Amino acid sequence: MDDYRVVADALAADIEAGRLRPGDRLPPQRRFARQRGIANSTAARVYGELVRRGLAVGEVGRGTFVRAAKPPPEPALAEPGDARVDLELNFAVLPDQSALLAKALEPLLRDDVLTAALHPIGTAGTPAARAAAAGLLTRGDWRPDPASILFTGNGRQAIAAAIAAFVPVGERLAVESLTYPVVKAVAARLGVELVPVETDESGLVPDALAAAGPVRALYVQPTLHNPLGTTMPPRRREELAGVVARLDLPVIEDGIYTFLRGDVRPFAAYAPERTVFVDSLSKRVAPGLTAGFLVTPPSWTARLASSVRSGAWTASRFAVEAATQWIVTGTLAEVEAAKRRDAATRASVVAEKLPGLRGDAASYHRWWELPERWRAEMFVAAAARRGIALSPAAAFAVLPGHAPNAVRIALSAPPVGTLSAALGVLAGLAAGHPDDLVAD
Repeated sequence: MDDYRVVADALAADIEAGRLRPGDRLPPQRRFARQRGIANSTAARVYGELVRRGLAVGEVGRGTFVRAAKPPPEPALAEPGDARVDLELNFAVLPDQSALLAKALEPLLRDDVLTAALHPIGTAGTPAARAAAAGLLTRGDWRPDPASILFTGNGRQAIAAAIAAFVPVGERLAVESLTYPVVKAVAARLGVELVPVETDESGLVPDALAAAGPVRALYVQPTLHNPLGTTMPPRRREELAGVVARLDLPVIEDGIYTFLRGDVRPFAAYAPERTVFVDSLSKRVAPGLTAGFLVTPPSWTARLASSVRSGAWTASRFAVEAATQWIVTGTLAEVEAAKRRDAATRASVVAEKLPGLRGDAASYHRWWELPERWRAEMFVAAAARRGIALSPAAAFAVLPGHAPNAVRIALSAPPVGTLSAALGVLAGLAAGHPDDLVAD
């Protein structure tokens, strides 16, 4: 057995026996190496092994800490939790939307129409579906060509198809250093290495992308970034467009939340010849009946269609027909407008209960950098004991052990009154001290 694993086993035994408690900070690696009489590189491997086993978590600029609890058996954000208040997942289903959606679907329930809707459909959908989708995805002066639109089963499948189309097995995909967790899972399954790129208050830093080394493509969330909730300003989009042009880099733009900011031009408007725009109905409508969209540069349409087919990521005809019906009747526009009003209402609750959180006012989630005395994992565990589910920063960090001391709060699931009460509980919890948990 390697020496570093022997040392890691000893620390694991200390954690199991309670000699090292959740939230305890481990010594800096150099000091730990001196204490144990081992090389600095061996100490780094020990700490890395503890992180890999789920016994410790590293926080940028702060050190390595014993985890508050063992990680769940499934990836973070994989399934809704059992907590009474779900601030972990975003699935906004408004009280009146089902009646609206059902009424618009009545024509599809005629025998002849339903028979046709139950047949297979290709990646390009139908002319009517493409025309409807082009109208749905239009933002300001950017309107996609209907001929460039492909359909998938959902947004996750659209992302997977785009990554598979541009990044071969064993190659590298650039992403923001904090990113959508599903992208991490998709990349792992496709054998793709993720390369984290620095971000700041304006989003991904173009110069950091240029310095990241050779990559085959970039996945980016310029509008209402998940988890940060921020929106990239126009000037930064222009700078990024210049860099990806110089690098000759394909860009996969995730526009899943853009319907909440209809005033923002997508990045695809700045780099149309090299950007694949991804969207879906999962946030606009609900995750239960959805369809994904890929807006492709003309030269890449066949390539992406082949990727969708080979990955078995094609949409069902019924979902495409339902989406078309919702769009052409104006039902989807009505639901979108209601969700924008709902997001604004929830923003006012956040401003009252937890002012100063990071995130666009239009976003359905916020980023909370916790007080110094709290570790993110311990705070999530403490919130769970109070019936509130949150997402720790580690769920979004590309590199294990490089998560900031923060949590994401998803705002859309609970009723507004329940949300307000839960945020009040979290504010009180943060104002306290982790040592208070001993008395709980």
